[in-house]
Amino acid sequence: MFLPVGVKYLHPPNNFYQFIILNPYLNIISMPRKKSIVLIHPPASVLSEAPAGVARLAGFLRGKGVDSRVIDLNIEAICGMVEGNFAAQDSPGGDTWTRRAKSAVHKNMAALRSPRLYESLDRYKRAVMDINRLLHMAGREKGVHLSLSNYTEAQRIPVRSRDLADAAVDFESNLFFPFFEKKLSQIFSEALPDIAGISVNFLGQALCASAIAGYIRKRFPSVRIVFGGGLVTSWMKIPSVSTPLRGIADDMVSGPGEIPLAAMCGIEENDRNGIPGFPYDYGCFDLDKYLSPGIVLPISASDGCYWRKCSFCPEKAEKKKYRHYPPTEIARLPSGHAGNRKPALVHFVDNALSPRFMKYLIDNPPGVPWYGFARITRHLSDPEFTAGLAASGCVMLKVGIESGDQGVLDAMGKGTRVEEISGALKTLASSGISVYGYLLFGTPGENEKKARKTMDFILEHSEYIDFLNLAIFNLPAYCDAAAVLETRPFYRGDLSLYREFVHPLGWDRHRVRVFLEKSFTADPTIRKIVNSDPPFFTSSHAPFFTLFSSDAG
Repeated sequence: MFLPVGVKYLHPPNNFYQFIILNPYLNIISMPRKKSIVLIHPPASVLSEAPAGVARLAGFLRGKGVDSRVIDLNIEAICGMVEGNFAAQDSPGGDTWTRRAKSAVHKNMAALRSPRLYESLDRYKRAVMDINRLLHMAGREKGVHLSLSNYTEAQRIPVRSRDLADAAVDFESNLFFPFFEKKLSQIFSEALPDIAGISVNFLGQALCASAIAGYIRKRFPSVRIVFGGGLVTSWMKIPSVSTPLRGIADDMVSGPGEIPLAAMCGIEENDRNGIPGFPYDYGCFDLDKYLSPGIVLPISASDGCYWRKCSFCPEKAEKKKYRHYPPTEIARLPSGHAGNRKPALVHFVDNALSPRFMKYLIDNPPGVPWYGFARITRHLSDPEFTAGLAASGCVMLKVGIESGDQGVLDAMGKGTRVEEISGALKTLASSGISVYGYLLFGTPGENEKKARKTMDFILEHSEYIDFLNLAIFNLPAYCDAAAVLETRPFYRGDLSLYREFVHPLGWDRHRVRVFLEKSFTADPTIRKIVNSDPPFFTSSHAPFFTLFSSDAG
């Protein structure tokens, strides 16, 4: 993926929040400049923050003297569609909901960028759903299901390579073609790059990324097209697929992209144990354009997962290595960016923050509120530790509760005890840290009886849980369990990363859905927690209800 494996300070930081975006003076370091590159973040994904992977890659390449530019076509296209297309229509037309959404579009977009909206969950939901209504209606006419977090087409699926190839050839039919054609034509005409790097991390980006690549190949045939990102990396790990983007990409990068892309740009760089030498560059983004009530800076302290023992983890199946970065070498933020404004929130995008790194944050507070994902360990049951986290600025932790049944947790290889989860939830709540909990139903070791134990556990701990994300288990196609279970295609595509399976206890997806609808979420206590989850933005906006809300419930 287009993610570096670390960064190195030229000078140690005095204040953490002043050192996340690349300092301007680094751009004038004398380095060889052989080839230029444009890094592209395609639609569609959540619009709450700038893309961390692209920012990190840009920081590395610019630090090496590479002429690099960044285009976030996700924010450009979706905001352009909402704030341009609909706001410009004098005749509202359509149904009552759509007319209301059109008339309030500027108000709603501004509200999402203001803390006041997050004082009331009801007002927030109305604004979000109105904006999403406009996207839905815009896509419906072209056979596209478009939302604030996803993009799918009726006639093509993103896990079928021939559909991706067709999207590249038929790029003018893409819903966002008018936006990316205008932006890329302008940028490429100003200075034609040698390389276009397209970062694809989510399925919702795959079809649009292919269309963008098709346009570049047709309009600017000399440009070398390189695909990378988490999704591309996973596709390249599929045993039977050697070239998942044949005819679309000239090259594909598996894993961190700094060293390969630097080489393509004529810069030889040693891996040095995976620690490149320059931090994120968020200065190339219009950070005020993102749909959050203040600047959100996503950064990471590691690559991969330090636990690596969960039975059904895709990263375990892909044998992805874990690398942590020295805490003082994470990144920089120049004081001159965005009018010397302090970020509203730091988002640690690690798969799991290690206890060691959290202890570092306790001893070296970032100076701004922060949140991230953490495994439940004994540390989170320690009142002194969680109080230290709260004092360091931690406003929310995402935690994998997964199940309230010990047998299910053991079968998943989670390495946690139910009592440990209970203690962590209570201790985090007592320290004032919000909990965004994840539950996973339908794993091979679960049945309805065990699912009801999870329901009982959540009811018993409802006062300690602020948000709940419910998921039905998808079997990674290449995990160890897939070899011993009876499986069939999940998606009918050669790039599918999951398999449907015959549940050994008869607890199939249909029965799980019925249980979740008729029993689990039917309980008013649980339903209240589930309904607190911000629609579409989910955990990306949840911390703001801790920071600003007076009426989140």
